[in-house]
Amino acid sequence: MTILFSPSEAKNGAGTNIPIAKTNYLFPELFDHRLAVLNAYNDYISNASTEALKKLLGTKKESIVAYYRHNIFTQPTMKVIERYNGVAYDYLQYAHLSQHEQAYIDHHVIIFSNLFGPLRAGDIGLPDYKLKQGEKIGTLAPEHFYNEHFSSALTTLLETEHYLDLRAGFYTKFYKPTSPYTTLKFVKNGKVVSHWAKAYRGIVLRSLAQHQIQTIEAFMKMDIANLVVTEILRQGIHTEIVYDIVAD
Repeated sequence: MTILFSPSEAKNGAGTNIPIAKTNYLFPELFDHRLAVLNAYNDYISNASTEALKKLLGTKKESIVAYYRHNIFTQPTMKVIERYNGVAYDYLQYAHLSQHEQAYIDHHVIIFSNLFGPLRAGDIGLPDYKLKQGEKIGTLAPEHFYNEHFSSALTTLLETEHYLDLRAGFYTKFYKPTSPYTTLKFVKNGKVVSHWAKAYRGIVLRSLAQHQIQTIEAFMKMDIANLVVTEILRQGIHTEIVYDIVAD
C-alpha cells in the first residue's frame, strides 16, 4: 500500500557526498523536469537580494539566508526520510524503528517535497534546502509545475491500489487523487485537530510500518493507540476515516 506524506520545514543538517542524480529519485525518466526546478532555485538563491530570499525561505534572519545561499548541487545529502525532522517525523521516530520497519517506510511512502516534488522516502541524495510552502521561485510555482509534469506518472503508479493520503491539504496542489484513496481526520473534544494532526499522522505511519500493512482493508482493521474510529465517510473515490482522540 502506498502512503502519501508531507515534508516538513525543519530539516536535519549534514549528510554524505551522494550527488543529485536522476537514478537516485522516484521517476528518473522525469528528472529533467525536476532539474529545471532545482536550477531555477539555485540561480535564484545565487542572485536574488537578501530581502527576496527572506521571503522565499520564510525567515527574517540574515544568518539563515547566508546559510542557504549556496550551490545546492555541491551540498551534503541524505536519504529523504532522514532529512526531515518536523512534528510528524518526531512522532514517526524512524531512527528507532527496526530495519524491517524502516524498509517498509522507505518503499511505501511518497513524500512531496516543496522543492524536489514527489520522492520515495528511501530515495537518496536530498540536500538540506529551504523553501517556504507556497512561495514562488521567481515566477515558478513548484506545486503547479510538479502537478503538470508528474501527475500522469503518479496516476499510473497509484491507480492499481487504494492508497492512503496523509498529506496536509496544501500538497494536493502537487497531485490531486484520481483513483480510490483514503484520508484521515482527527477530532478531540468535538473539535477537528489542525496543528497536532501532524503528530497523529506520524503516529499512524509508525503503526503502519510496525504492522507491515499492505492493503487499505488491513489498515481499517488496525488498532492505533489513543485513536477510536467514530465515522467512515465515502463520496466517490474518496473515503475519510474520522478518529476521536481519547488520550494523549
